[in-house]
Amino acid sequence: MSSQFSLGLSGHDRLEKELGGGIPKGAIVLIEGDYGAGKSVLSQRFSYGFCDEETVVTLVSTELGVRGFLDQMHSLSYDIVKHLLDERILFLQAEIDSSGALSGGSSQKERKQLLRRLMDAETLWDADVIIIDTFDAILRNDPQFEALVRQNDERQAALEIISFFRELTTKGKTIIITVDPSSVDEGSIGPFRSIADVYFELEMVEVGNDVRRNIFVKRFAGMGQQVGDRVGFSVRSGIGLVIESRSVA
Repeated sequence: MSSQFSLGLSGHDRLEKELGGGIPKGAIVLIEGDYGAGKSVLSQRFSYGFCDEETVVTLVSTELGVRGFLDQMHSLSYDIVKHLLDERILFLQAEIDSSGALSGGSSQKERKQLLRRLMDAETLWDADVIIIDTFDAILRNDPQFEALVRQNDERQAALEIISFFRELTTKGKTIIITVDPSSVDEGSIGPFRSIADVYFELEMVEVGNDVRRNIFVKRFAGMGQQVGDRVGFSVRSGIGLVIESRSVA
């Protein structure tokens, strides 16, 4: 039995090959990058590829609603509708309202406990791969986490979340979280960097009128094949994610 979840689409792009054959099972994956670096596109490409390989996925987005998600996937030529209908992917919008609360809580107290509500949503964690894009929006808007940060105890708060993730990875599930490092305290993100089995740092580079992006592979435990330290990619409407030559700076 394979120790990795295949990223699929081998005839469409070379992402799976560049990342050594797939993402390890039972792993915590951290994808870090500033706004516009490609975190959401990579999450969407991963989701679609996993589904095509019959891996069940939950994708939680703090930015897109269902309509926006479908439009985005359509623009990338990723036919996600069939996978939604086959219940191979569960898409959830973590809609954080203007007051920084997760919408839909039955009481103000419940609305504030974003992380607790996330962890208690059992159906969300039923999938083989769970992707949360972007995780920092939940961290930033959880008052309990914020209070611990003010007390300089953010590491303890992070470790409680990591412990929850680790329990899930012992069952073979893979958790992928995306984070914008410019929006959270170093002490908040540090523990996640330390424990991530796979750690990607995304960078966006403007070359003339072109926007090119790089995945810097900072850590990749349990790799099946050799993984390079940098993968260049671009995003093209009607095509999706395209792997660029390694010579692209």
